[in-house]
Amino acid sequence: MNVTTATFAGPILVTGANGYVGRELCAHMAAQGRLFRACVRTAKDVPHDASTAAVGDIHEATDWSTALNGCSTVVHLAARVHVMSESASDPLREFRRTNVEGTIHLARQAATAGVRRFIFVSSIKVNGECTVAGQPFTAADAPSPQDPYGISKMEAELGLRQIAAETGVEVVIVRPPLVYGPGVKANFASLMRAVQRGIPLPLASVTNNHRSFVAIDNLVDLLMTCLDHPAAANQTFLVSDGEDLSTADLLRRLGLAMGRPARLIPVSPSLLQLGANILGKGDMAQRLLGSLQVNIDHTRNALNWSPPISVDEGLRRAVAGLKS
Repeated sequence: MNVTTATFAGPILVTGANGYVGRELCAHMAAQGRLFRACVRTAKDVPHDASTAAVGDIHEATDWSTALNGCSTVVHLAARVHVMSESASDPLREFRRTNVEGTIHLARQAATAGVRRFIFVSSIKVNGECTVAGQPFTAADAPSPQDPYGISKMEAELGLRQIAAETGVEVVIVRPPLVYGPGVKANFASLMRAVQRGIPLPLASVTNNHRSFVAIDNLVDLLMTCLDHPAAANQTFLVSDGEDLSTADLLRRLGLAMGRPARLIPVSPSLLQLGANILGKGDMAQRLLGSLQVNIDHTRNALNWSPPISVDEGLRRAVAGLKS
C-alpha cells in the first residue's frame, strides 16, 4: 500500500540518545541520512557524529530551548527507568519529577518552538503487569499501572494528550514490552548467560504462559515509521515481535540461537511461585511464570506495519551481541 508521508522540515530531536534504544535509533537515522540532533545529559559518550545538545537532568525546569531550536519532531526516550532495587524514599515522586513533570515541560517548550510531532516512548506497564490467557492488552484498554514507573508513564501520556488538544502538536505514544537485542541487560541478559553457561534451570514446565517481547530492531523500525506516517498522529501503539513465547520456549530458542541446548528441569510452576514468595521474590517469579501479551493489530492496520525481523532472528542478534 502506498502511504503519503507527512512532511516535517527541520531536524529530529532524540532525547536519551545515548541510551539503549536511543543509540540504535540514531544509528538507523544516520544510515538513512535523516537529519537529527542527539540530546544527552552531558556532552560525552555521544552516539555517532550527530549534532548534539546537552541538557543536564530532566525535570520541571530543564531548559530545552537550544536543543529544540529548529526541530520539527521530538522522539522522547529519556526517562527514569524501572529499577529492581529501588533506593529512593519516595519512588513515585522521583519517577514523576522526570517522567511526568520533565516530559510535560519538554512538550510545552516543543509546542512553543514550533515542533509538529512529539513521539513518546511509554511502556506496556501503563496497561498493567500481566494478562489473562487469551486476553492480550490492547491500546484501547483502560490503563491499570501497578508500580510507580507505570503510573508515571500513564500520567505523562495523559499530560501529553492534553497538550495535543491545547496546541495542535501531534502526539504519538508507543508502549513496548521488554526490549531485547545486542547489549540487553538485566533479567534477559541473565537468562542468556545461564543458557550460555549450561546452568540447569527449573523452568521446563513453564509452557502455558505467553509473553510478548520486542527486538530492538523492530521497535526502532516502528519509531522510524511513526516519524512521518500521517496515520500515527494522536494515536497509541503497542508493539511486539508478533509472536508470543512461553518461558520454556524462549529458553529453548535461545539455546538454538547459541547452538547449544538449554538445560531445563521440570518443576511445577505453582511450586516455583510458592518458593519465590517465601523468599520474597514473588514479583520476579511472576515475570518468568506469568503471561503478558500485547495485541498489535491496531499498529499493523493503522500504519500498514509489520515487524521486519522474526523472534528467532532477534534472538540470534541478541546472542551475537552477548558473544561479542
